[in-house]
Amino acid sequence: MKEESRWFCFLKCFLFIISARQWVSASRNLRPCNETDYYYEYTECDSAGSRWRVAIPHNLGTCSALPTPTRGTDCSFSCAAGEFLEMSTQQCTPCAAGSYSLGSGVRFDQWDTIPAGFTSLATYMDPGPSGEESQACNSSSWTPQGVYLESSRDECTVSLVYAVHLEKQGSVSFSYQYPDNNIFLEFYVQNEQCQEMAQTDDQKWIKLTTNGEWDTHTVNLKSGTNILYWRTTGVLVGGKMVKPVLLRNIQIEGVAYTSECFPCRPGWFSSAPGSSSCQPCPRNTSSNKGATSCTPCPDTQYSHEGWSQCKERPPCSEKDYFQIHTACDSEGKTQVMYRWVEPRICEENVTGAVALPPTGEREACPPCNPGYYNTNDSTCFPCPPGTHSDGTSVCEECPAGTEPVLGYEYKWWNVLPSNMKTSCFNVGNSKCDDMNGWEVAGDHIRSGAGGSDNDYLILNLHVPGFKLPTSLAGMTGSEFGRITFVFETICSADCELYFMMDVNRKSTTVVESWEGSKERQSYTHIMTRNASVSYTWAFQRTNQAQDVRRYISDVVILYSVSVTNVQDGVASACRACALLSQSSQRSGSCIPCPAGFYIDRDTNRCQECPPNTYLSGHHTYGEDACLPCGPGSKSNKEHSRCYSDCSFSHTENNRTLTFDLSSLSTVASLTIGPSFTSKGTKYLHVFNVSLCGHQGKMAAVCTDNVTDIANKDMGSDSTQFVNSVDSFICQSTIIPADGRGFRMALASQSISLADTFVGATVDSDLDGINARPELFSDNSKSIPDINFFYRSTQATGSCQRGRSAVMTIRCNPEKTDRGQLTVPSACPAGTCDGCTFHFLWESGSACPRCTQDDYHQIEGACKGGAQETLSVWNEPKLCIKGMSLPAKSSAPCEAIALWLKAGVGGGAFLAVLLVSLTCYFWKKNKRLEYKYSRLVMSANKDCELPVADSCALAEGEEPEDDVVYSHKPSLLGKLRAIANKQREGDSSESVQLKSSQSERWVWG
Repeated sequence: MKEESRWFCFLKCFLFIISARQWVSASRNLRPCNETDYYYEYTECDSAGSRWRVAIPHNLGTCSALPTPTRGTDCSFSCAAGEFLEMSTQQCTPCAAGSYSLGSGVRFDQWDTIPAGFTSLATYMDPGPSGEESQACNSSSWTPQGVYLESSRDECTVSLVYAVHLEKQGSVSFSYQYPDNNIFLEFYVQNEQCQEMAQTDDQKWIKLTTNGEWDTHTVNLKSGTNILYWRTTGVLVGGKMVKPVLLRNIQIEGVAYTSECFPCRPGWFSSAPGSSSCQPCPRNTSSNKGATSCTPCPDTQYSHEGWSQCKERPPCSEKDYFQIHTACDSEGKTQVMYRWVEPRICEENVTGAVALPPTGEREACPPCNPGYYNTNDSTCFPCPPGTHSDGTSVCEECPAGTEPVLGYEYKWWNVLPSNMKTSCFNVGNSKCDDMNGWEVAGDHIRSGAGGSDNDYLILNLHVPGFKLPTSLAGMTGSEFGRITFVFETICSADCELYFMMDVNRKSTTVVESWEGSKERQSYTHIMTRNASVSYTWAFQRTNQAQDVRRYISDVVILYSVSVTNVQDGVASACRACALLSQSSQRSGSCIPCPAGFYIDRDTNRCQECPPNTYLSGHHTYGEDACLPCGPGSKSNKEHSRCYSDCSFSHTENNRTLTFDLSSLSTVASLTIGPSFTSKGTKYLHVFNVSLCGHQGKMAAVCTDNVTDIANKDMGSDSTQFVNSVDSFICQSTIIPADGRGFRMALASQSISLADTFVGATVDSDLDGINARPELFSDNSKSIPDINFFYRSTQATGSCQRGRSAVMTIRCNPEKTDRGQLTVPSACPAGTCDGCTFHFLWESGSACPRCTQDDYHQIEGACKGGAQETLSVWNEPKLCIKGMSLPAKSSAPCEAIALWLKAGVGGGAFLAVLLVSLTCYFWKKNKRLEYKYSRLVMSANKDCELPVADSCALAEGEEPEDDVVYSHKPSLLGKLRAIANKQREGDSSESVQLKSSQSERWVWG
């Protein structure tokens, strides 16, 4: 392709020369050309690296006798910075005042419009079948903002493209702000065949910057055509407004020559010839394009740095001044004073303007901060080492058996502490006055006025390192110190407060942020590594670019800041420490207790914590410092943490269930999704789970593989705080490689959900965490679910106690040993409130160990004098491992068992007895019926019975006639008659008659 391009250029030049000769021959009567009628250009370089200089007329047919082509300079020739190549002499010439040159490069630092040669392309990498997503990105582009270029804030992929041809190896560098990892910023280079150049990850993926600060990125370029791409893609997973990427000062080196100098843009100037850059005009001055100096503004007008014109000063208002507290004088007095916001842009001597309020009355200064003492001139000084003070009294030495509690505790703000500083950053890199960053106000420190509403108001606290007290020096816990601050935000716009930290001055990361107004609250961050740290509070009233102060009343108030275990800190109190034995010569000296030991209150000696307890981490005095481990957990040897060994026991209904969960101990992963944002971006939530860890050490790791990849050369210190998260359960947001056209899956927003194991129990509540069993389907098995409870100690803006997680382990023989992880269907992201995450792990290995209660025996028939006994599992089988089934057994047996014989004999005897009694009573009954019928027959015709009290037949007398009665006597009456007969003892049988009744009879 390159040879074709050269052949085309040669052909064009050849045709031009032919046409020029024809034109010369046809216009011999035209006047000779002078220098104003033409300009010079170089031809394309040939294979030998040479070229020709040719004259090209501005207008054909106006003059004749153009200069003949001459050999030009070598293709690699270039001028120095501040010079340009004068084509008529082919010599390097200094640029005139009011202009600049890079020599062999080009620079783009004016962004009122997108410069020529740049193209902004908005695409959507995964368009739908109807192309709706592509149409939604038509309005997305890079936007010029005067001194910088701003990226799109939405989910569309927007590329800024610039093509440049280099005759020699060069480079491209640019300044940028990249404060938000919800946008992926990618820079890559392609050649003229659209093939991507080989780049390392740290060249391609741009690292994040601190809010308000600019960083520079440089990439080497090869000779030839280079197509530069700045590509951004927003990931609006949480619906939060993202902060855009800002670009400025794009500079490309390697261009063969510069034939002209570039004039300084309006608002900038260059006073000396041969300049390689222009300078911005100071405040209250302005300039036009190509200026050699700046013009002062009239008294009634003002301008900011780099402005091209002046503006009228508005009348002063309450938004143009702020109050401060003066430092304490020799009498211990302070007073409130008011100052104009600098730079002052308002006019106070016009109608409607307000005047600066008068100075307030002198009042008593607040006391010194704890750890400081007051001198005669009302200046606070830190207490000497080994002493302490509460800030209101002189420093005193710690008593024997105690040691000073070192740290920082700031709750009075008459002056800014020496280890704190304040500043103000503007996105255009114009710094505000230091006093406008944060202002002290007696019992609090508050954000200042700033230069504009989108300034970053910075407050920084430097901590040189951490040093554990002697009583804690032997501990193996992960806490080296903690910072706690109390704050409040009052906002009417989209303000945001950032809390950041810079570890070992290598990488500044955002720890937590708060948007909008927040009530007075406390926040604590725990340091898990001993390192030098700079803590930063950055407050921004709005992230929209503005030149006016509209939200000056939006403030953040910081009431107190305390840091524990600070190296070279001051002491506000003393704490008890462990002492040597009485026999030691240094019996009054403090010694560190071994790991897992506490200080006995009575003897001040080290005592080991009871079994299954752990030390709280920042307190070792008294046995109550040894906190009991949660259910289902035990402490390690050092008593620094409690952990689960993946075994669990539970007793229910006089039966003990023992679980062996070792099959679930390795790290497992759960992918939820895909989910889609409002514009259709596909993303996944990936959870890495370490159920038990390694004796309490967290084994699950989540890593941001893109946005912080440039920090990989910073060492292990930075990795702890930037790249990865170690936890029992952690979460990452993944954008698949096929979702947005990236060549690799993007992982970001890694957070820890569980860095402390609380305990395991079958109950649904533990330590304020609720498992909410109703979120999952009911357990149909008789084996109870086991709930593993975890907590993240790091508080967040929405979770004051930190995040928590519950892993429910359920026995399911239908699952494999590794089982299946799921989240509640009602909470597809794993959480319903954003703070507590719920998981269900069903596994065949989550069933208890088998015992004798899990099988039963079946006895077979007696065959050949032997009987077999077979053991089988209860169905369904809800146990694993443990006891095995007993082997099949055989025992001798008889054809008919002795007990069976005895039973059959007894049954036969009872049957015969029952039949005999039945026959006997039946015969007696018949005889009684006969006697009664004879008695009735002897009655008179009118059915009157004899007067006799009784009647009888001689024993042995047989009946002569059969009688059939229409009403038969009841069985009860028959039995009663028999009983009466036996009582009377007569030799004859009789029936008692009732004289008032008669019976009807029918002769048979």
